[in-house]
Amino acid sequence: MSAIANDTAAVERRLWNEIENHQIGMLGVVGGAPHHLQPMTAFAEPDASRLWFFTRDDTDLVREIGDGHSAMFVFQQRDFRACVAGRLTVRHDRARMDKYWNAVVAAWYPDGKDDPHLTLLCMECADAQVWVSEAGPMRFAWEIAKANATGHQPDLGGRTEVRFH
Repeated sequence: MSAIANDTAAVERRLWNEIENHQIGMLGVVGGAPHHLQPMTAFAEPDASRLWFFTRDDTDLVREIGDGHSAMFVFQQRDFRACVAGRLTVRHDRARMDKYWNAVVAAWYPDGKDDPHLTLLCMECADAQVWVSEAGPMRFAWEIAKANATGHQPDLGGRTEVRFH
């Protein structure tokens, strides 16, 4: 198992850093009507264990959320994978819109911050499952060959559960 996987605080710091640096993941509600996850850009507030997402108030996702709903944000980079769970709510927060507004967001909302349908989703993060691999291509090949030769599973990293707050 990866050394970092044994250090929950380090995994949590890396989770927030990865989300802040890469932002794109898949977001969706849990339970209820069948619904697929959809790509969203996350704006992280690690100190408050929150993720923010721009959207429109006339989307299927917003209708599913209603007054609040359990949700998952799935995030993946080459050697880092996470599934963050929490409660997702619709929030009309102009201060955060101003804070997180940028050219990429603006491209999706041509009417700008004054679009009457523009809103935010806030995910109050409860916990996460995180998989970390510190194996480059050579270690990956070695571990796969060793596993096939010995009948033991490859050691390519580990899984950590992170609880927020």
